[in-house]
Amino acid sequence: MTSLPIPVAILTGFLGAGKTTLLNALLKDPLLANAAVIINEFGDIGIDHLLVERADGNVMEMASGCLCCTIRGDLIDTMNDLLARRDAGTIKAFDRIVIETTGLADPAPVLHSVMSEPTPLARCRLEGIITVVDGVNGMATLDAHAEAVKQVAVADRIVLTKLDLLVGREGEDMLFAIIARLRKLNPAARLLTTHRNEATAGKLFTMGLFDPAKKTPDVQAWLAAEAYGKKRHHHDHHHHDNDVSRHDEHIRSFSFAEAQAISPQGLELFLELLKSYHGANMLRMKAIVKVSDAPDHPVVLHGVQHVFHPPVRLSSWPDADQRSRLVFIVKDIDREAIEVLFRAFTDQLTGGAAAFADTTLSLNR
Repeated sequence: MTSLPIPVAILTGFLGAGKTTLLNALLKDPLLANAAVIINEFGDIGIDHLLVERADGNVMEMASGCLCCTIRGDLIDTMNDLLARRDAGTIKAFDRIVIETTGLADPAPVLHSVMSEPTPLARCRLEGIITVVDGVNGMATLDAHAEAVKQVAVADRIVLTKLDLLVGREGEDMLFAIIARLRKLNPAARLLTTHRNEATAGKLFTMGLFDPAKKTPDVQAWLAAEAYGKKRHHHDHHHHDNDVSRHDEHIRSFSFAEAQAISPQGLELFLELLKSYHGANMLRMKAIVKVSDAPDHPVVLHGVQHVFHPPVRLSSWPDADQRSRLVFIVKDIDREAIEVLFRAFTDQLTGGAAAFADTTLSLNR
């Protein structure tokens, strides 16, 4: 039995955005021949025309080799069941799990399941989130639904569908408008289109920290810290209120770096405070952190709202930059609040405790 963690990808997107069409195309790709796909069964999932070789209960094996199961019940039960059957050898040893979530679902509960339930947590690793956006109706959906905005903000990959329907000058304007909006909501996600078959499995499922082909983690690509320009304040939107949706203006993304190491206790306390003050509004956090007990072996952190993956120690820094680098995607939190909190723990020389007291006061104001 392999001890490598099984990567889990989450496929989300608005109703009618073309997730099923994308999924059907992806399931024919050899890269997913050994995947297990869990589909939240609400509405029509058209996997019928993909040839089903054999079915065992709710698990079907497709002609392409991948396993598919549709669920109405609990995701964790399904994942635990799949893992147990894989261990028992009653189904093939899948090497990846893809979870397709329903329509406008908030991806956070699904992520919580993967990142905090004991069995999936021990066996799996969140690879990332793919959000499908409809090029034609996407603008209207983002205007109407805060959940849609969140799905875009937390994505590692954004797939734009139906671009062939955007024609003429008007279509072109619409395309530029939606791309600009997606970029502002999520500066780092890779944007791919189904148009000209760009959104391939190879480009979508290579978003995790660990590239199976390379034994070393690709921290740069995963963290994408340089995408979050330091000077771009997301809350200076008052001068163009008319073209910023009421949902978009709540979302901010930023990153900061810190040369000073943080103590293991300091890091633990920082994360605890982050969760208790900001849990619900901290949509996503990724970081590589220099910890004082072993500054040459940085720790990688990954959090979604108030749930954190267990920290991963790297054997060395991935590049010459040996500073802590933290990336946040948040709702209604200012960068300063988080930055000051982190620096309070790294800045022991200038009386971290005093700085921390100030932070606490400002957070409670």
